[in-house]
Amino acid sequence: MFRFTIPALFAAFAAPVQACGLALVLAVDVSGSVDPDEYRIQMQGLAAALRDGTVVDALTEQQAMLTLIQWTGSSRQRQTIPWTTIRSAGDVQALAQAISDDKRIWRNFSTAVGEAVLAAEKALAEVPHCTRRIIDVSGDGISNEGVDPDTRRAALDRMGVTLNALAIETDETDLTAWFFENLIHGEGAFVITANGFADYPEQIRRKLQRETTRQLSFLE
Repeated sequence: MFRFTIPALFAAFAAPVQACGLALVLAVDVSGSVDPDEYRIQMQGLAAALRDGTVVDALTEQQAMLTLIQWTGSSRQRQTIPWTTIRSAGDVQALAQAISDDKRIWRNFSTAVGEAVLAAEKALAEVPHCTRRIIDVSGDGISNEGVDPDTRRAALDRMGVTLNALAIETDETDLTAWFFENLIHGEGAFVITANGFADYPEQIRRKLQRETTRQLSFLE
């Protein structure tokens, strides 16, 4: 005679868990060139962008996983928001609030863009089951310390990772061109430009819309 407990019956008929369709690393510049107000603009702007309806729908549709890394000079990169799975709009709201509240770790160090990429690679190694994996680097300066970001391209290829960037233009450096030439990589990789920190919230919203919905569109 077979006996089934209620939990066993639920487990027997439970729908399979949907696979993760997107893993997204949000790598935020906290180097010395970013003052406290600019840091708040980045974190609050990123949180607002995640709450955008198009982004919310895309993340939940793909059962996406997101994490946030604060980065600055060599050996100073930290995953301050752990991998978070998005199954509902409520999950997005909770993640957005956590990012808005995330305390800054460093203030007065250099800009090691390649080290940020390395930290993102390490984080992505924890989620190999996600179909599409993207690194989203935002920053306001070229790399001046640590490994060159373009040396990471072979590793990104092996991992099947796309690296996109948001260039926050604050001087005459033409950071957008530098990111095009030295940082972005992979299928469909792109750079979006913010004309100063005040423009960051609008441009990170556009960037997340493009990153999260790209494979859901039949028009591209």
